[in-house]
This record gives sequence, C-alpha cells and structure tokens, in this order.
Amino acid sequence: MMRQYLKEKQAAMQQQQSDFYTARGTHVYFKDASKIDVESVISRLEQKIPEHLLSEMEMIVVGQFEEFEERNISAFYENGILHVSNLQEDEEDMLDDLVHEVAHSIESINGFEIYGDEKLKNEFLSKRERLKNHLQSLGYSINQESFEEVEYDPEFESFLFKTVGKQKLRMICTGLFINAYAPVSLREYFATGFADFYLHPRDTLLRKLSPQLFEKIINLHKEE
Repeated sequence: MMRQYLKEKQAAMQQQQSDFYTARGTHVYFKDASKIDVESVISRLEQKIPEHLLSEMEMIVVGQFEEFEERNISAFYENGILHVSNLQEDEEDMLDDLVHEVAHSIESINGFEIYGDEKLKNEFLSKRERLKNHLQSLGYSINQESFEEVEYDPEFESFLFKTVGKQKLRMICTGLFINAYAPVSLREYFATGFADFYLHPRDTLLRKLSPQLFEKIINLHKEE
C-alpha cells in the first residue's frame, strides 16, 4: 500500500504545473494545481488586452483563497497581484475572471478618467432606477437607499441574487445591463463592461446598452 501511495503521490506531483513568466514578464505562480491550461489562458489575456492596461498586473496566483468562500467569488485583485481560482469549468471561465480583475486593477490609476465626470455614475444610477421600478412592479419590497448607493453592499447583492434569484435577475437585466452582475455596484458595472468589450469585441450590445461605459473603455483602450 505504501508503494502504491508513493506512486500516486509522484504521479500527482508530476502533474503539477510549473510556475512561469509570461511574454510581458508577469510571474504566474501555482499555489494549487489546475486542470486548466493556464499558460494558454494567460497568453490569450495578453493578446486581447493592450499592454498599457496590464501595467498594474505584476503577478498572477492560481489556487484557493479564503476570500473566495467568504465573498462567493472566484478571483480578486490586490496590491499588484491577481488571484484566480484553480477550479474553473473551462478556459473561458478563467479568462473571464482574469479580464474582469484586470479592469479592477486599472481603476486606481485611471479613476478620475473613469469616474471623475460622473457620466458613468449617472448612467449606472439611471439603470438602477429602472431595475428598481421593474422589481417593484413584480411585488418586491424595495430599499430606496440601496438602489442609490453606488458602492458594493453585500446585503444588496444578497437581495439581487438570493431574494430575486439569479435566473430571474438575468431575465430582468436583459436589455438593461450587460449581465446580471453589472447592477451590483458602480465598480462592477465598469468591470463587467470592460470584460465584455475585450471578450466579445464584435458584439455591439455594450455600445447600445451602455454608451457612456463603452466610451470610457474606448478612451482607455486608445491611451498609450
């Protein structure tokens, strides 16, 4: 039994991915092994997004973190490091997580350009108001202050995804937000639009639904 155990352990170790550096010099570190071809995913990430928008991404760590379970997320950005779950359905899921967090990574250095004139905030709150009215018409009890708050609020997210429910919310958001996560906060509104812009470049839906958001991303994209 011990010999079999050692063989299995050795096989598992051989399957572990090795840390690597990307073409642009980003260090990719494997905290935990993944079935996903991470190198292929990150190569696609760097091909899709302009170099100047990757400037804040110094390192990518693949694995499991307490924050994932605590916040019900699969990726987050913090202090130059992009943390992404090793447990993904496929390459597209991981790529979506990475692009979304790249959006958050550039908010600090581009905050004034993104949010300074409040055009994005006003567009977002206008959509929030329409969402609120729709939910009221369906009989939901609404907290007006929650719909006017642009910062992330876990109770508001819980209302949307647990009280209303993901499937119903997705249907309600069709034709209003780019996806069901976009109304959670102003920052998520920006990040979901950013991800859609780079993952679905031929799709014109974002331009139609969120013209101010689309313009902000175009301006960021062009900056060199």
